[in-house]
Amino acid sequence: MKQIFYKYQGTGNDFILIDNRSKTFPDNNRVLVSKLCNRRFGIGADGLILLEESSNSDFKMVYFNSDGSESTLCGNGARCTVAFAAQLGIITSKTKFEAIDGLHLASIKDEIVSLEMHDVQEIQTFDSHSFLDTGSPHHVEIVQNLKSVDVFTKGREIRTGAPYYEAGSNVNFVEQTDPDQFAIRTYERGVEDETLSCGTGATAVAIAMHKNKKTSSNKIKIKVVGGVLEVSFDVSKSGYSNIILSGPAELVYSGTLNL
Repeated sequence: MKQIFYKYQGTGNDFILIDNRSKTFPDNNRVLVSKLCNRRFGIGADGLILLEESSNSDFKMVYFNSDGSESTLCGNGARCTVAFAAQLGIITSKTKFEAIDGLHLASIKDEIVSLEMHDVQEIQTFDSHSFLDTGSPHHVEIVQNLKSVDVFTKGREIRTGAPYYEAGSNVNFVEQTDPDQFAIRTYERGVEDETLSCGTGATAVAIAMHKNKKTSSNKIKIKVVGGVLEVSFDVSKSGYSNIILSGPAELVYSGTLNL
């Protein structure tokens, strides 16, 4: 069977996108998903996303890590899926869609996709790091000289160690560059390596830095390895709301698979 696919990237976080509204893709085949995401023996991507029909929104996004496991929310993947839905003509400039953590609103203009994230009420702060869930769990740790950090080794150690263990956590290393700007590098679980960008990670860093009084701004630029994302939010006694993750989402190429 032949299957058309599309390759998208959002600040270097890259994904295989498949229109699965006809339900023809074998989504229970984790070995196939992993093979397609392999950068030497497949197309190569940080994850694979299926766009499917939804009964209560414009479409449904189903996200798989590059190891073939179905995962929690991927912020950049969601933004790329919105761009894909616009390319398919399912939406125009605004949308409501379904992801694993519920419904999300988003908008697209000139390849910039702005995604509304769910509210964050609990941020755990410790002497060396913060922990919060922005659709996916994130460990946020401030470091000196970000470029010199061994993200793979240190990130893998934290990802599988106490208190995260088997469930694991994404791990973000952060360096402040301006009052309202931070540079980050992220080790992603499921990919099990450093990625060029992480949308939920950028969101987690922005909120954690505000919570820890490293910035007073509610509109924060996050420099990832693959580009720049922007995170804005409102703050109240109950936590963080109206959280918007914005950045580019671009079609790289399309092709045909033999399944």
